[in-house]
Amino acid sequence: MSRTSYTVACLARHGIGPEVMAEASRAVEAASRLHGFFVDEHHVPFGADALMRFGHPFPISSRRAVLAADAVLVASEGGEALGALEDELDLRASIVRVRMNERAELSLVAPLRDDAWAWTLGRAFSLACDSRARITLVGVDSRWAGEAEELEARRDGLEVERLGVRDAVRALVYTPHRFDVVVCPPELAATAAELAGSLAQRRAAAWGRLAPSGPSVFGATHGAADEIAGQGVADPSSMLLAAALMLGEGLGERSAAATISSAVGRAREERREASTRGLADVVLAQLPLALANAEFYREAV
Repeated sequence: MSRTSYTVACLARHGIGPEVMAEASRAVEAASRLHGFFVDEHHVPFGADALMRFGHPFPISSRRAVLAADAVLVASEGGEALGALEDELDLRASIVRVRMNERAELSLVAPLRDDAWAWTLGRAFSLACDSRARITLVGVDSRWAGEAEELEARRDGLEVERLGVRDAVRALVYTPHRFDVVVCPPELAATAAELAGSLAQRRAAAWGRLAPSGPSVFGATHGAADEIAGQGVADPSSMLLAAALMLGEGLGERSAAATISSAVGRAREERREASTRGLADVVLAQLPLALANAEFYREAV
C-alpha cells in the first residue's frame, strides 16, 4: 500500500535560514515516518540567495516550483521577494501559532481581506473542532457578525466565546493559556499575536498565510539574523513550529503537526541545549513521547 505523498517548496533564503531549515527538514522527515506519509522537499533559490546566483530574487524556476508545490515553507519573514511570492497565490487568511508549553498552544486567525471573512471563519471553526473545541471571536462587527452567527449555530459541541478588544488584549497578556483558536479582524491580528508571544522567552511562534486552493505559505517569525549566521547558535524553535503548522494547515496532517508542536513545547521547557543542532536533537528525541501525548490529549478534550 502506497503512502500519501506531498511536495513542499522550501525557501531557506540567507543568514540563519539554511541552518534552521535543515533542522525543520529533519523534523518533518521524522514525523512523516511516525505518521505514515512522505514529504518530497524541493529546496528552491529565493531572495538574496537567488539574487546572487541568478540575478533575481524570485526567478522563473523558483516561481514554477512554488506554484507546483502543495505547501511552501519559508525560513524567515518579510522582504519584497516574499511579498511578490504571496501576490502569486490565492491567500485568504493569516494564522499565527503560539506554543506556550508541551500541552498549550493558541492559534490567531484573521482574514487578509474583507471578502475572505466567510472562508476564514469556516477554516477557524474547523481548526477549533480538531483542537480543544474552543473558539474566541474578538471585536465582532458588521463585516462578519452574520457569518459568525451561522457557523456558531451549526457547530454543536464547540465552546464559542465573544470578547471585546480591550478584554481580549488583557486576557492575551495575563491568561493566554485559556485560548485555543482566536479570530479577530486583520487590523488587530499583528497586535494580538505580539501580545500572546512576547511575554515569556519559552514561547515559540510561527506564521502562515492560508489559501483555499494552491499552496499556502508558512514561516518562522524571526529574520535572517546575519550576525549569527554560520555559528550554529540560532534557535530553531520557530522554524520547527512553522514546519508543524505547515504539516497541519498546509497538508492536512494535523496529527503529525501536533506531534512536532508538542515536542517543541517540551524541549523549550527543558531548555538544556544552546546550539541549533542540539535543541533540534532534543525535539527529535521527544517525538515518540509527543506522539503518544498528542493523541492522548486529543482524545481527552
